[in-house]
This record gives sequence, C-alpha cells and structure tokens, in this order.
Amino acid sequence: MRFILGKKIGMSQIFSEDGNVVPVTLVQAGPCIITALRIHDKDKYQAVQLGFGSKKKLNKPQKGQLKELGNFKYIKEFRVDNTENYKTGDKIDVSIFIKGDIIDVSSVSIGRGFQGVVKRHHFKGHPATHGHKDQLRMPGSIGSIRAHSGKVQKGKRMAGRMGSERITLKNLEIIDINPEKNILSIRGAIAGGENALIEIKTKN
Repeated sequence: MRFILGKKIGMSQIFSEDGNVVPVTLVQAGPCIITALRIHDKDKYQAVQLGFGSKKKLNKPQKGQLKELGNFKYIKEFRVDNTENYKTGDKIDVSIFIKGDIIDVSSVSIGRGFQGVVKRHHFKGHPATHGHKDQLRMPGSIGSIRAHSGKVQKGKRMAGRMGSERITLKNLEIIDINPEKNILSIRGAIAGGENALIEIKTKN
C-alpha cells in the first residue's frame, strides 16, 4: 500500500486524448517525512506516521517527538502490514504514484454551522398559507404519542450541526502527476474546502 498527505488546491479540468473534458481536483501531495514507526511488539499494531506542512511553533511534547525532523502542521498514521521497508526520516512524495492508480481519498467536508431541517435534511416545509403563519421552514411534530409515549426517537432528523464530517471517497483515479510541483490531478470532486488536509492511499 502506498500513501501520502496533501492539501486541496481546487478544481480544474483536463482534456483526455479523445478530446473529452475530465473534471479533476488538484491536490498538492507531500513531500511528507516519516516521523515515527509503530511496531507490533511495542505498540500492538503496525503503522507509519507521516508529517506534512509547516508550523511556526511546537509545544514541548511535539518537540520531543519530532526532534530534528521538522515543524509539521499535520501528523497522521497509516496502518501497514509490515514496517520493514520504512525508516524514520525518509521522504515520501508523488513519485510513488503512477497515472491510472486507483486510490481512496479521505478529508473533512466544509462546515455549515447550525442548520434547520429544510437545508440539513431537505424537508419540503409547511404550506405558506392556510393557517401556517411563520411555520414555512419548521420541522413539525417530532414525537410519536401512541408507540413511544411522546418520546423523541433516537436518530430523529432534526435541526443541528451540518458538515465538518470525515468523508472517504473510494476508487478515484489519478489522471495526471506533476512531479516538479508535487501536484496530483484526481478525477472528480473531493470533499473539503481550499487547503483542506487530504489523505490518499492506494488499494495495494
């Protein structure tokens, strides 16, 4: 399995060889530094920890962990079957990928704040007239008196916080690679705003 961290640049488009337009998301992937290895005998699981991005200041625990490796803004772990092929301090960049690779991409969607049921769950709302003053976007009844004694059921769709959820899109394709600028062109749209952290890993 190959993996890397990156940040979302934005959307663009690429023309394929047959002249069709392919929508792509541009991701600045790496370079990343391996900051630590998790070994089964010591940590009870095996993983590779990557550092990405720059940060001006680190607190004392971070300084002790990273030592002289650098001031990284993001640190993430990727589970692996074997850590023998990795070494702390090694660099990982887009050269590990090739065009046509099928990847899984994880990121955090854009936060929308506290939203009502119409925007959050696509309720159609109440009629605008016939005794429904100021109730156009209200949720309506939320209790079930007969079956649950008026209690609100778990998972009831109501108003609340929307967005800021971790989303994983599977089986996306790498359309193009720019090794000079460490940019991957990935087919389709990826969740998250500009400069959002992107986690990329291949199937094998």
